[in-house]
Amino acid sequence: MSTIKNPAVGIGKVSLTVQDLDRVSSFYQQAVGLHLLRGDASTVELGVEGNTLLELRRDSSARRRSPREAGLFHTAFLLPTRADLGRWMKHAMETRPPIVGASDHSVSEALYLSDPEGNGVEIYADRPLLSWQWKDGLVHMPSDQLDIDSVLAAAGSDRWTGFPEGSKVGHVHLQVGAIPDAEAFYSEILGFAITSRYPGGTFYGAGGYHHHLATNVWNSRGAGERNYPSTGLADIGILAGPDFAASISDRSDARNIPANSTLQGLILRDPWGTEITIVAPTAQTI
Repeated sequence: MSTIKNPAVGIGKVSLTVQDLDRVSSFYQQAVGLHLLRGDASTVELGVEGNTLLELRRDSSARRRSPREAGLFHTAFLLPTRADLGRWMKHAMETRPPIVGASDHSVSEALYLSDPEGNGVEIYADRPLLSWQWKDGLVHMPSDQLDIDSVLAAAGSDRWTGFPEGSKVGHVHLQVGAIPDAEAFYSEILGFAITSRYPGGTFYGAGGYHHHLATNVWNSRGAGERNYPSTGLADIGILAGPDFAASISDRSDARNIPANSTLQGLILRDPWGTEITIVAPTAQTI
């Protein structure tokens, strides 16, 4: 499998619509570990090294999204090392955020939690690339029990001080209404390779990465188009060069899928109305 050095695409920032901006912002700073970059009464940007990973948009009148409709399953924040994950775990043991799961996926080790408005969050670290097991273009990615003691031991004596340099959004996992329609959009239109399949779920990646995006119907089978204004996922920023963006535009035109070029980037919506913005990477985000 190809290496993931200088991947063709990656995830930029994720934008969420929230009702209680102060409470949700505080959660992502204190429990998750993102740093406050800038904010006002309507919008807060959180991230690391001046690079926005999460944008929170206040809309107190937006309806609360149902956990059974299409939209966000979780935003997955990738830490640079296993030691960083261990330090985050020690921090979590002290602050006790609402952790809802932990898994060893062979390619990565992860913990899962939920923010105050029900948006899923994953905190994870990848295992070394050469340890990933590929067969026929698909990567072995089980959900086994996480060896928590081993991860904690990797932390050493350093304390958690928030997201370290090199942290980023590693992938975004979505709830959709149907897997065939999701594959048609995320693989055939956006151009991501299918890298793994679970019953009711498909994973997509580029540049040899295990996955940048995932879609499942575990809670949302048969879901229709999203009804806005709504809390939850507002936009996913996908980092891609001009050639990649142009190829997406060509494929969307061929399928009569609207794609609008704006100052922000190329904007499309998936079959359930979730907004995707294709943006050029900057020196900070590569």
